[in-house]
Amino acid sequence: MSRIGKQPIPVPAGVSVDIQGTHIVVKGPKGSLERDLRPEVEVSQEGEQLVVKAKGTSRRVRAFWGLTRSLVSNMVVGVHNGFQKKLAVEGVGYRASFANGVLTLNVGYSNPVEFRLPDGIGCTVDKDNTITLEGIDKELLGLTAARIREIRKPEPYKGKGIRYIDEHIVRKVGKAGGAV
Repeated sequence: MSRIGKQPIPVPAGVSVDIQGTHIVVKGPKGSLERDLRPEVEVSQEGEQLVVKAKGTSRRVRAFWGLTRSLVSNMVVGVHNGFQKKLAVEGVGYRASFANGVLTLNVGYSNPVEFRLPDGIGCTVDKDNTITLEGIDKELLGLTAARIREIRKPEPYKGKGIRYIDEHIVRKVGKAGGAV
């Protein structure tokens, strides 16, 4: 039995859920999200909660049960509160700026890198080169943050690059420190 899948999903006030077979639409104060669900799993609304039930007992069905519960829960939380990811740009001369839906990164290449954000993702850049991404779709937000980080991954010697705020970069010693 899936420990995640059997937990009910609380639906906060102001959030409406519309279930039509395997298609679910969640609307809230921040926006609307919809998704097609796997046929192995059934979602039903019981009062102020959503209950996810599996239509079988195989290992594959139980895996989809927990996955579906997490995806629907993220939809409910996203339209009610939203999600946020923070990235830090570190390095001498490394800068980030945001204007008109385009994130411009000066991260050591000969030309600035322009990254167009997808619809539904908002961005702010602080003075200390902290990029804050916001959105209601957790999956799209994580993918966008990963693609931005991929532009210049943090390197292990000086720590320069783009990293998540809560990410710890394991530093290496380098040539001079290893010879002693």
